[in-house]
Amino acid sequence: MASHYFITGTDTEIGKTLVAGAMILRLRQQYQRVAGFKPVAAGMYCNKNNQLVNEDVETLILASTLSLPATTVCPYQLDQAAAPHLVAKQLGIELNLAAMLAAYQYLSQQVDAVVVEGAGGFLVPFSDEFDLADFAVALKLPVILVVGLRLGCLNHALLTAAAIEQRGLKLAGWVANTLDPQLPLLQENVVSLKERIAAPLLGIIDYLPSPLQKISSAPYSLTALEFAAKSLNLP
Repeated sequence: MASHYFITGTDTEIGKTLVAGAMILRLRQQYQRVAGFKPVAAGMYCNKNNQLVNEDVETLILASTLSLPATTVCPYQLDQAAAPHLVAKQLGIELNLAAMLAAYQYLSQQVDAVVVEGAGGFLVPFSDEFDLADFAVALKLPVILVVGLRLGCLNHALLTAAAIEQRGLKLAGWVANTLDPQLPLLQENVVSLKERIAAPLLGIIDYLPSPLQKISSAPYSLTALEFAAKSLNLP
C-alpha cells in the first residue's frame, strides 16, 4: 500500500477537500506523521484572528498530525476564488511547476504520508505552459478520483478517468461523494461507474447531515471529516 496519494475530482466543489481530509484521518491510523498538501488554492477569507486564510488549506491542516504553516501546506494561495491561472495573471504572479514540486518535496521529507489535493478539475490550467495534470505526472503518485454524485457525473467521471490513464498515471481508486441526495437512480449511477472504471470503488460518502455541512468561509469540521472517513477504504 502506498503512503502518498494524489486526490483529483470531476469538477470543482465536488468534495475533494472532504475526501482529502478523510483520507488523512485514515492514514493516521497507520502512520505517525501525516499531512496534506495543495499546490495552489484560490479564494481567501478573514478568520476570527483577522488572518487571511483558505478554507481548503485550513481543512488539510486540521486533519494533519503536524501543526504546519499554511505556506508549507500550500505554496500559492490566491485571494480570489476563480481559475488559478487567471487570478495569478491578474495579480502578476507566476505559478511555477518547479516551485510546487520543491514545496511538495520539502513537506514529504518531514512526514510519513502525504495526501495531495488538486485544484479544480484534473485539467485546470495553472499557466500557459502547464496544468494540474502536468503536476500530477511530475509527482507520479497513485491517483484517487472523487466523483460528485449529481446529474452529469457519469460523463465527467469517465472523461476524467480516461485523462488520468492517458497520462500513464495509476488510478488507485475512486470515491463517490453524494452531492445531491435526490439524484434520480443514484445507486444505479454508482453501479454504472463501477462497471466502467477499472479501479476499485473506495467508498460512498452519504450526503452530510445538516450539522456537518460546511459553512461558507470556514474549513470542514473534524466531525465532518470523521463522518466521511468511516465510509472510506484506503487503496
